[in-house]
Amino acid sequence: MKLDTLKPWPVGEPPEPAMCGEDTRLSVLSAYGLDALEDDPELAEITSYVAKLCDAPVALVSLVEKERQRFLARAGLEERETPRPTSFCAHAMLEPEPLVIPDALSDSRFETNPLVTGHPHIRFYAGAPLISHEGAPLGSLCVIDTKARPDGLSDIQRDGLQVLASSVMRRLRHRRENLEQRAELQKSERRLRTLIDSLPDIAFSIRADGSFDYVNAQFEEIVGVESPKQAEDWRPIIHPDDHEPLFTDWYDTFARGEEFEGEFRLKQRDGSYRWSLTRVMPVAGDNDEGPRWFGTITDFEEAKRQVEARELLAKELSHRIKNIFAVIGGLVRLKSREYPEANAFSDDINATLDTLNRAHSYVTQDRSDKGDTLHGLIAKLLAPYGDTSGGRLSMTGSDMPVSNRSTTALALVFHELATNSAKYGAFSVAAGSVEISVKEADGLVAIRWQEVGGPAPKQNLGTGFGSRLVERTVNGQLRGELNRAFEESGLVAALTVPVDAL
Repeated sequence: MKLDTLKPWPVGEPPEPAMCGEDTRLSVLSAYGLDALEDDPELAEITSYVAKLCDAPVALVSLVEKERQRFLARAGLEERETPRPTSFCAHAMLEPEPLVIPDALSDSRFETNPLVTGHPHIRFYAGAPLISHEGAPLGSLCVIDTKARPDGLSDIQRDGLQVLASSVMRRLRHRRENLEQRAELQKSERRLRTLIDSLPDIAFSIRADGSFDYVNAQFEEIVGVESPKQAEDWRPIIHPDDHEPLFTDWYDTFARGEEFEGEFRLKQRDGSYRWSLTRVMPVAGDNDEGPRWFGTITDFEEAKRQVEARELLAKELSHRIKNIFAVIGGLVRLKSREYPEANAFSDDINATLDTLNRAHSYVTQDRSDKGDTLHGLIAKLLAPYGDTSGGRLSMTGSDMPVSNRSTTALALVFHELATNSAKYGAFSVAAGSVEISVKEADGLVAIRWQEVGGPAPKQNLGTGFGSRLVERTVNGQLRGELNRAFEESGLVAALTVPVDAL
């Protein structure tokens, strides 16, 4: 039972009978770690004061063990212990109130006691019981005199002895609480270390000075060498080609006190190298110690191979898709020669294929070069009409990522708007321009296409096959809507889609 759930044993109450059995009592006594309390300064002050209070030459904090009574603190006596059979305190600890012996020679229990008939010649004894919070008798706080005291103790002395005995128990309790907390902490640490050592990953912690104060058992299991103590100790087990980028990034990140993530090839027990991913996170330290870092190293050799295989497959598929676009375009052009009256339709089909090809190229480009964003996709699709920095084409407002699933639909929308503009709208005249603005709010993205400076709008546009295809694409794939209005300045198209549809 934890001490913080217990109250001090009531003053004036005898010990709990169930706790008076010797084995039970000694078990409780051992929980106090008495060795560390010998000559304790706080207990020494109590014994010194109680000796003065009771005008006694000797005062002791006496704990009764199996074979002896041990004096944790003493005033006026050199001995640190006496045999258990001679103990006055073994009697006092079983009493509800202080045990007072005015004259030991007149008490049948003690008249032949060696401590009475010999050194230190005890005649007077008064001891207040020391009882644990469970009710186990432990010993007493006592005063001794070599002269008999027929009147015993005054009321003030008696009360003071009991109060100071309670102070002794508070000190003993504090010691016991510390031991229990330390034991619980050590137990938690053992559980945590067992858990961390059982992980398949390498785990470690780093002090504020950069030294490694813990590396789990998995490190030696995987690498087969002694755990590193400093960052530089890692160099022999990291592939030489990875030294410069990894260590440079680590030292820079460590100096800034930021999270770190890096990929490198870790040397294995058999001498081979495997790709590994390390993540290290700073955590505020205690007091003035500064931050500490906790990290893991995860083997991702197989995952990296799978990613590389998928990327290779994606590149192959991308190449084949581009070939399909080219083949279809070639067939359309070939057939259009046989049917000149279909040239206009052929041109539209090839323009659409070209737009889809550009959209496909954009989303399959090298990710290290440029991320897939809405602005980037629109700029790529409308590149034949100018760049988006100004002039005939401008784009402002929010930018956001786009996924593979939305690029084809967006390509069809902007291709339809751009080709119609080139035929009938702003792009059909030199002075015309298109302004595109993007706004994001409440989980929706609003894209506005504003044509300026073109010929007078024709109200009957937007009912052909292309427009119907775009409308179905917007409603179905993008879960949005496209509204068109013909203002005096030109066509205004408003596309609204959920952010999660992009």
